[in-house]
Amino acid sequence: MTAPLLSLTWTDHVTGRQGFLVIDRLVRGVASGGLRMRAGCTLDEVTGLARGMTMKEALHYNPEGRYAPLGGAKGGIDCDPRDPEAYGILVRYLRAMRPYVESCWTTGEDLGLTQDLVDRAVTEAGLVSSIQAVYPLLDDEATARQRLADAFAVEVDGIGLDELVGGCGVAESLLTALDRAGVPYAGTRVAVQGLGTMGGATARFLARAGLTIVAVADLKGTIANPDGLDVDALLAARDAYGVVDRGVLRPGDRELAGDAWLSADAEVLVPAAVSYAIDTTNQDRITARWIVEAANMPVLPEAEELLTARGVTVLPDVVVNSGTNAWWWWTLFGDIGADADEAFTYTRRSMRALVDLVLSRAETGGTTPRTAAHAVAAARLPVLAERYGWYR
Repeated sequence: MTAPLLSLTWTDHVTGRQGFLVIDRLVRGVASGGLRMRAGCTLDEVTGLARGMTMKEALHYNPEGRYAPLGGAKGGIDCDPRDPEAYGILVRYLRAMRPYVESCWTTGEDLGLTQDLVDRAVTEAGLVSSIQAVYPLLDDEATARQRLADAFAVEVDGIGLDELVGGCGVAESLLTALDRAGVPYAGTRVAVQGLGTMGGATARFLARAGLTIVAVADLKGTIANPDGLDVDALLAARDAYGVVDRGVLRPGDRELAGDAWLSADAEVLVPAAVSYAIDTTNQDRITARWIVEAANMPVLPEAEELLTARGVTVLPDVVVNSGTNAWWWWTLFGDIGADADEAFTYTRRSMRALVDLVLSRAETGGTTPRTAAHAVAAARLPVLAERYGWYR
């Protein structure tokens, strides 16, 4: 495994908190990857996420599309986003990273941060945009920027399109796996950890497809109902951190411990919150048939080996949660317009083709979906390097 192109640690001069930036690879001189904020964030974590972004970009390479993939990068700040100091730390971090944001790192919301907050901090830090490094690659910058701004203004049922596209991709990934296995949507039960941007949208799309959401977990604990939860009511009662107001719970809804989602009586688990949620000590509680990684790196490699040996299929993060990142670039480069139906249709078609390719390769080679996804990405990276060069 090659070392990243750039890896740095920043220390905030006011609070002593640390932040990190890892650029795994540049393609056309630019790398793409979000900025997360969470207590306990580490350089190793950000390094793994940056490597995953390189693979996500490569997996979405379409030689006929207007969007040509970038390299992979990631930023992280070791701070609880609810800390009163958090916003000031975010602004100072972005000021320190200004040379990279201006020249080669395009970023946006990730765990613990919303795009609105990132945009506000970017402006305060004296930057034009969190994705300004990609502007020189656009044929018509003004039109492209307006198209993306228009897309971010689109809402569906009161939820921003930017929040929904990632969950649409995760949901379509699972639906593709179910279709290949001949499993009907009706009667398939799902437990979701995390009801923020990705988890909430995933639950919404799965419920609309006819699956039953039997458990969701947030910072206060797990809400469960074997007959199915009212997903729309829970989503409407969330705060900015994805925590549900328990006042909306129905008589049949139960409040359980925070980790109860792991052992839910369900065919599918969707970890959509923190990294490293499933490890060797808790994986044996899982009875689900599929784990769909809506979060980044939620299943530790050693745990995945044990799960695979028990017949549990892990649909990997580098595939299933890549729709958000791809949507940004499909929209900016003009493969799709600022329209919800167009975005969902394009996302579903792209994700279904990608998941089908990965699962077919896994079955043919007798490997896990993750190994197959890595092989597909590894085959595409030299093609990108030959077409665009490693750095330019």
